[in-house]
Amino acid sequence: MAGAKPGVHALQLKPVIVHEELKKGSKFIRWEEDSANSTPVLGTLKVDENGFYLTWIAGGQQETEIIDMWTICDTRKGKFAKSPKDPKLREKLSYEKEGFESKLLTIIYGVDMVNVSFICLLGLDEKTTQIWTDELFDLATNILSRNSSRTRHLYKAYTKLKLHGNLDGRIPMKHFLKLFSDKKRVETAMEQCNLNNNKSESIKTDDLTWEVFLKFLDNLCIRPELQSIFEECGARRKPFISLDQFLDFLNDKQRDSRLNEVLYPPLKRDQVRQVMEKFESNLSQLERDQLSLQGFSRFLNSEENNSLPLEKLDLFDDMNHSLAHYFINSSHNTYLTVGQLTGASSVEMYRQVLLTGCRCIELDCWKGKPPDEEPYITHGFTMTTEIPFKDVIEAIAETAFKASPYPVILSFENHVDSPKQQAKMAEYCRTIFGDALLIDPLDKYPLEQDSPLPSPQDLLGKILIKNKKKPHLEKTTVRRKDPVPTQPSPSRDSPLTDTEGQKILSNGDQKQAEKAAKDPGQRGEGESEEEEENEMMPEGKKAASEEGTALNEVSATEEMSNLVNYIQPVKFKGFDNALRRRRHYEMSSFVETKAIEILKTFPFECLAYNKKQLSRIYPKGTRVDSSNYMPQLFWNIGCQMVALNFQTLDLPMQLNMGVFEYNGHSGYLLKPEIMTRGDKQFDPYTEDIVDGIVANTVTVRIISGQFLTDKKVGVYVEVNLFGLPRDTKRRFKTRTSNGNSMDPVWEDGDFVFYKVILPSLASLRISAYEENGRFIGHRILPVSSLKRGYRYINLRTEFNQPLLMASLLVYIEAKDFVPNQHLEYIEALTNPIKHISQLEAREKMLAYLMEDSEDDMTETEDIPDSLLSPEPALPSSPLEETPEWVPAPVQSPTEEDFVVSIVTDIPSMSLEDLRQQKNLTKLKKKQLKDFSELRKKNQKKIQSESQKKHATIEKNFKRSIKKGDSQDKIGDLEKQKAQLWEYNMQELLELRQSLYMQEKQMQLQHQAEEHEKLKLMVTEYQELHTKKLTDTCTKEKKEIQKILEKKRIQNLVEAKKKDPGLQLPDFNKKHINDCVEIFRKLEKLQSMRKEKFLLKHLEMTQQMESLLTQLESQLNEKLEEEYRQLPREISQYLPSDLQNKGACMGSPLSGLSNHSSPTSSTPSNCSTPWFPRSFDKSMDNNLGSLHDSTSSSTTPALSESELSFN
Repeated sequence: MAGAKPGVHALQLKPVIVHEELKKGSKFIRWEEDSANSTPVLGTLKVDENGFYLTWIAGGQQETEIIDMWTICDTRKGKFAKSPKDPKLREKLSYEKEGFESKLLTIIYGVDMVNVSFICLLGLDEKTTQIWTDELFDLATNILSRNSSRTRHLYKAYTKLKLHGNLDGRIPMKHFLKLFSDKKRVETAMEQCNLNNNKSESIKTDDLTWEVFLKFLDNLCIRPELQSIFEECGARRKPFISLDQFLDFLNDKQRDSRLNEVLYPPLKRDQVRQVMEKFESNLSQLERDQLSLQGFSRFLNSEENNSLPLEKLDLFDDMNHSLAHYFINSSHNTYLTVGQLTGASSVEMYRQVLLTGCRCIELDCWKGKPPDEEPYITHGFTMTTEIPFKDVIEAIAETAFKASPYPVILSFENHVDSPKQQAKMAEYCRTIFGDALLIDPLDKYPLEQDSPLPSPQDLLGKILIKNKKKPHLEKTTVRRKDPVPTQPSPSRDSPLTDTEGQKILSNGDQKQAEKAAKDPGQRGEGESEEEEENEMMPEGKKAASEEGTALNEVSATEEMSNLVNYIQPVKFKGFDNALRRRRHYEMSSFVETKAIEILKTFPFECLAYNKKQLSRIYPKGTRVDSSNYMPQLFWNIGCQMVALNFQTLDLPMQLNMGVFEYNGHSGYLLKPEIMTRGDKQFDPYTEDIVDGIVANTVTVRIISGQFLTDKKVGVYVEVNLFGLPRDTKRRFKTRTSNGNSMDPVWEDGDFVFYKVILPSLASLRISAYEENGRFIGHRILPVSSLKRGYRYINLRTEFNQPLLMASLLVYIEAKDFVPNQHLEYIEALTNPIKHISQLEAREKMLAYLMEDSEDDMTETEDIPDSLLSPEPALPSSPLEETPEWVPAPVQSPTEEDFVVSIVTDIPSMSLEDLRQQKNLTKLKKKQLKDFSELRKKNQKKIQSESQKKHATIEKNFKRSIKKGDSQDKIGDLEKQKAQLWEYNMQELLELRQSLYMQEKQMQLQHQAEEHEKLKLMVTEYQELHTKKLTDTCTKEKKEIQKILEKKRIQNLVEAKKKDPGLQLPDFNKKHINDCVEIFRKLEKLQSMRKEKFLLKHLEMTQQMESLLTQLESQLNEKLEEEYRQLPREISQYLPSDLQNKGACMGSPLSGLSNHSSPTSSTPSNCSTPWFPRSFDKSMDNNLGSLHDSTSSSTTPALSESELSFN
């Protein structure tokens, strides 16, 4: 969080080295602590050569148990390891044998601090067990391993797949599918690599080499964003970039321009050549000083392109300042595993919290019950369980300095009202901690006024006790007097009843409670943290809050008081009082609500207080779910011990773990200098630049994601910045990808944090989420150490453990903030030629106001004609021909040719080319398929309905004809049959019309989708084209600048040869004038190109609008014609025998054969039309309004029961 030590940091991080004993594997006996009936198993414990995974292979088993090294948090040996409790298990393991305990080994692993698992092992000899204990812990906690490059992450995934190989030498396909979210793409990529051509359930282990795995990943994820970056480097549709282009990329894009060029000089050609040799595998290209896209991609993945400087992860801060000058990683109610009211208390939590680097832990101590009378730790007057005080002290002694050698602070909340048990507590601390416990103050730092606190370096390996002091040992401190000195504190299992509570209040405490309500939040020496919060409440609410909580801490005995030195808690009586007392070893604790009140009311005083004395903030009692407040609030005012509930991995805890990961995981972070120096004042609410501090502008662009989750879902990314109130920005958010979590690409532009006032106190958080809001991973980056350029961010879990493959490709840039009023000055320094040109133009404009008209005419005569000629007018229509912006080439090498050769044309696409793009044609194919399926379904429905009606009519007709019926009667029956068919055909037509409206609606919807897609494609293409034009103009300008600089040096050398007494000012002035003319020519050519460019865009837009109108009109005409043809379509379902009947015999079906449409006239040879007149009228109405598919008809609908013949 603070500035670096002066000079260049010498890296001291340990490299990842796997001990030979771990690589070859060792025999251990594994036993289960929870099962007495289980049989101990002999097996092999082994670590791969890269230190990625711990494997266990039991004798006679084929399955290998694989444990990720990043999840291992501790190893314990001997008396600290778990030992078998069951007598039968002890007998099986020969527990009584000498030296048994020294061969015990326990490996602890898990995904958070609460849910941990234990592997209980018995070594065959003590030496091997010791090696595994030390070396495995070093591997699991190695800082470089947890902050490795993306290449190493991919190699770890490759190693995991290889470890899953079975005894047959094959890797089951299920392990590939667990890593990647898209099964179809995995199978396709494997076929392209010839890994699984026969689509079997496994592949050969030997076939999967590292090179084949990389090829598989390349086929699995096509990376168009890498191609874009490669082209920006200068590839220009070539498969390579030159050494000079790569040099420019490294120095211009990847290097922080603010770096001191003496301490951090830009790279040179020979250095860049070495980088290319490391990553370019194509030797022929390397010989030509070329870097391929594949080599460029490898560089981006490599350790040379890490997202953070490694020195920031090392012990980077000066550890010789006063304790008050550091933020200290602190825990609240450390023993709890769940909420504040119920759940288990755990000794293991103390170990786990200390292993994360926490340096301040809390112990709530209560009086033990007979007969043992052993003090215990729990959350008073709640349903949480109890743990022995001695066990906690032993756990702390064993784990305190495993993660960090810097001092540990034990914050006691002492409710043990037994002098005997307090003496026992003090004795446990003395004997178990031994020399690690700091009892007497250091000679250099006596407990006197104005004496500063010792530094973390002075207290290396020491444990400090924070507990109230006995009054006679510290007479100047004020402690609240007990109204009933003989009243013992309530025991853990006998909470206060209502009567007891009223009795205590009636003995004098009621007035103090009322007084505390008026002066809230001030907790004195002897007051518990819970009590401080209770005092802040009105009396009516206080009684309810006090139920089940301790009223106050008890008086400290002399034994406990003697253990307290530099961390003495006192009642906070105001900042003025602390200033008068000048005792830096006194500190106060504040509940978060009181701390926020101070933050709002006394920010300056609080900052001044925290420069010399310690303060501790803790969560309010109403956070019964163990949620956390945002720690950044109190870091902003310099509070050192901002205590959080470590069991809850919410956003505040994630921020805390991410911030304290740095400075060697020491648990101490040096505060910014402005928060420690007595001669500096600082307003945490300031919106202005702070004197002596350079504000930053931070730009973040999220480019793409890689293997974010194993689910096929949409994902999005958020970017937040935490710092001072003015700096904090929440939240920038990308769009959600379309069901792609494997390789999503975003084009949301830059997220800009315009002014970060105090960069050394600010943190950038980049986090990824599934479309439903489920957390995927994140990373916390200190703003003061951001590395510029294109970087991969490997994501972490809520517990800050690295994820295997999830990463984001981002572009990050942090630069010095420049206020708007200074931008012109900065631009003048950056581009002096442009600045001079602007000044000359302004001078000429002012000349018209400063001189007479005659002088103006004289001045005008001296101006070249080229400057007086009018600018070419824009064409009146975008379809008119535009003048060519590139002049015709000439043979002589003039300056004009030089500029023209630099300005290149940018190819563009036509509207028709865009319409042929894959994503649009794909949409059309999908729409055609959907429409064909709908029409097929509708036709099938009509056919089925027609067959049903046909069968019913024929059945009734045949049933009505009797033997011996006359021809006249049969003729009448046939007429009735024809009449029934007329009614049924009309019903079919109405059904077909309603189904057709579905088809019509789908066609209109498809056309709307297609048009929207085309509009979007045109807009995106034009935006991309515009960006490319802007980038091209910038590159052309830079290229000309380089050429002109070379020309200047060459001309200067030649001029000095001719005239040794050459005056440099005259030479430079002439050169600048020449450059100004050339840049004017360049700007003119670029302006003409841009005009032509914009006209093409306008023409494309107009063509698109015209085309869309035309397509809509064509579709409407087509739909109307199809609607008219529906009767003809329905007529095909009329039985053939009825169609062949005579047309002029009075049959109602006689008009069928000549019928073309419902709007055509009745044929002359037909006495009866096919459809009734009412239906003809209905068809006419429908044609007028196609959206009405249910037009009325006077023809009655006949049910199946009415289809009979009389």
